[in-house]
Amino acid sequence: MEKIAVDAVLLPSDEIAARAIEANRELQKQCPGGIILDRETCLPHISLAMGCINHGDIASIGGILRELAEKNHPSELISVGIHVGTNAAGEKVSSLKLERTETLQSLHEEVMRGLEPYFSHDVTAEMVLSPPQACESTLRWIREFPEKSSFQRFFPHITLGYGQLADFTFPAEFDAQKLALCHLGNHCTCRKILTSAEIQS
Repeated sequence: MEKIAVDAVLLPSDEIAARAIEANRELQKQCPGGIILDRETCLPHISLAMGCINHGDIASIGGILRELAEKNHPSELISVGIHVGTNAAGEKVSSLKLERTETLQSLHEEVMRGLEPYFSHDVTAEMVLSPPQACESTLRWIREFPEKSSFQRFFPHITLGYGQLADFTFPAEFDAQKLALCHLGNHCTCRKILTSAEIQS
């Protein structure tokens, strides 16, 4: 059965998605290529759980996401500001850092536990949506997500792109729009929505 690399994510409101894309355009002036956000094929998102699944399990995972969305998790997200980190290749990456609230942490943990029966982390480049082909750092991030990015190491953020962003603001609070399962692309981008559920406000 075909396996694909996926990301269970929160998709922010249209306003914040547009603002993230605007920030990405500024970063493109420093670092052309790489991550190029848009509204159709490279979506601004907050990662909750990452791994590999059998393609045939998408419908079952969609049911789990719908159940979680119907639990009326508060959809409010709190912006902390721009975070500039350095990846394993020594490249600067700018993200919108979010407060790790109790409700956001709880949602992350519920998604992790709910999808655990479907997830593996034996990722290969063929499981990632291409072109472009997945680089080793992308595969490593997916492979190591449970160990390095989940539960107490959960770091909620929206990746904006490569480079260092300065003098760019976001609203202090905003809403999440959907819980979604996306096919991952290179740089752990969300290239295609496979199934989604509206967040209840």
